[in-house]
Amino acid sequence: MTNEGPPSPPRNVVFNINETSLFLEWSPPSDTGGRKDLTYNVLCKRCGADPQECELCGGDLRFIPRPQGLVNASVTVLDFTAHANYTFEIESLNGVSEMSSFPRPVTAITISTDQGGPSLVGVVRKDWASQNSIALSWQEPEQPILPVLDYEIKYYEKEHEQLSYSSTRAKAPSVIITGLKPSTRYIFQVRARTSTGYSSYSPKFEYETGDETSDMAADQGQVLVIVTAAVGGFTLLVILTLFFLITGRCQWYIKAKMKSDEKRRTHYQNGHIPFPGIKTYIDPDTYEDPTQAVHEFAKEIDPSRIRIERVIGAGEFGEVCSGRLRTPGKKEIPVAIKTLKGGYVERQRRDFLREASIMGQFDHPNIIRLEGVVTKSRPVMIVVEYMENGSLDSFLRKHDGHFTVIQLVGMLRGIASGMKYLSDMGYVHRDLAARNILVNSNLVCKVSDFGLSRVLEDDPEAAYTTSGGKIPIRWTAPEAIAYRKFSSASDAWSYGIVMWEVMSYGERPYWEMSNQDVILSIEEGYRLPAPMGCPVALHQLMLHCWQKERGHRPKFTDIVSFLDKLIRNPSSLLTLVEDIQGLPESPGDVPEYPLFISVGDWLDSIKMSQYKNNFMAAGFTTLDSISTMSIEDVRRIGVTLIGHQRRIVSSIQTLRLQLLHVQEKGFHV
Repeated sequence: MTNEGPPSPPRNVVFNINETSLFLEWSPPSDTGGRKDLTYNVLCKRCGADPQECELCGGDLRFIPRPQGLVNASVTVLDFTAHANYTFEIESLNGVSEMSSFPRPVTAITISTDQGGPSLVGVVRKDWASQNSIALSWQEPEQPILPVLDYEIKYYEKEHEQLSYSSTRAKAPSVIITGLKPSTRYIFQVRARTSTGYSSYSPKFEYETGDETSDMAADQGQVLVIVTAAVGGFTLLVILTLFFLITGRCQWYIKAKMKSDEKRRTHYQNGHIPFPGIKTYIDPDTYEDPTQAVHEFAKEIDPSRIRIERVIGAGEFGEVCSGRLRTPGKKEIPVAIKTLKGGYVERQRRDFLREASIMGQFDHPNIIRLEGVVTKSRPVMIVVEYMENGSLDSFLRKHDGHFTVIQLVGMLRGIASGMKYLSDMGYVHRDLAARNILVNSNLVCKVSDFGLSRVLEDDPEAAYTTSGGKIPIRWTAPEAIAYRKFSSASDAWSYGIVMWEVMSYGERPYWEMSNQDVILSIEEGYRLPAPMGCPVALHQLMLHCWQKERGHRPKFTDIVSFLDKLIRNPSSLLTLVEDIQGLPESPGDVPEYPLFISVGDWLDSIKMSQYKNNFMAAGFTTLDSISTMSIEDVRRIGVTLIGHQRRIVSSIQTLRLQLLHVQEKGFHV
């Protein structure tokens, strides 16, 4: 019978800290006590200037997955205070630890969080609330070593699942949030940003918007402010009157210049000058009168030419119907009609027609086609081509397993082609997902739903940064979630998720994981595993789209080219992820994922294309067969130069690792 006892302390504790998270990792004890049921507990203490003056950490700290009963030798700590000292005691335990009279086997490490971002925002107060607005304020973070640049305020309805949330920014420690629903409870969280990064979000604060009576009270409470402002406003009005009298003679010149600028609008827009023959997108928001943008880019349709047949869905602004449109040549074509529901305000009408102003600028077989608009009578309508099979996600779920891999790749190629067109125009979609792809009777996929879209200026490094709007977490790139920076590279990330949706026949990305778990998992390097029946080449492309560094993701031009190669070489789609043998534990870092599908592509990528015939003649005609080659095989096919042998063998080892590693259940990068 073996002697069993408690384990020795953990060894080699190390940490890694960034603005919002602290990662602790350690080595198992040298002596496990003769047992295999080893676990760990982590105890946290917050210490002052004197290391002897410590107190247990409060409940504000979060441990992922938990602080006690850990099976793996690592833990992530969130929501810590910046510019503070923490001591973490890590204890080893096994099944006989409780019976031991020896001191606890503990290893301690003290960490200063000066490397982190600003400290946590404390209490968020409600100053007042009306039907559609709430005013909030809070104290600035404690001990701000660096000045706070701004604050991000996240909010969402309490009654709804946090499928998406809204956010806004404020320079001062107060904000008025508008556009809320009356008598509705909202959850609010605030975080600060300095030049070192963000703090963690504050605790959740729940406040309710008011009803009509609260609006009246708020109005009465602001009478004094209005009176004071009126006095100041009168004084300012006198000054402005004098100013305009003096400068009035210059108005004819200003008007003439505005007319001249208007003529040049299509030649110079948003700070970039399009070259002849290159069509560029013009943001409708740059027009002083949004109606002008609609009339410039969309054709007005006589409503008598439209016949509505049935309701097929509901949109954000009203019903979506199918019907017929009589063209000038008396031919009727099937169309989908989006209608603006009655009782709208001018802002809703403007937002509704904004999508038409966007669609009207596009002309591509993989972008939904705008037929025209009805703006001069009611109901206001947007008329687009009819897509018989509806949204791609529903269509795939309805026809699970019915298509060949080549058919699925053809769908993906169409989506990529449409996105390449948008990217070439300097346009960012921001909401690319299978639900926003429409499918016609010929299985042609077309990009639609431009409600979240924004323009990207003609700058390879530019990204659209917005202070509000909802983010579809599961489809959005990490930099867009964290910093609200959208670019064609973030669209490429979303395209990778669309690929996964297509190959899984409409499964929900990340399944039933919560949005917060999705965000944390992506930060930790988790990537979606390949769906069943997915070729290795397609999962490689998905992983390439999900590179953490947005500059490493493929351009849509590259994606279209890659998919074209797959379609021309169907044999490259025969190797499925589940057919590949697995790797041992901890395979190490995997280099950047390749965008090649043939032996020739691979040799070109390592500048060894002169040996293409050698490989083919020896029967090494696929990447799978090359991944099994040894140094002797390389010599035998006629590679005699030592330097070339080393380069080829090194690339084979990398290729083998890449091909094998995609088989892991949760891919880490």
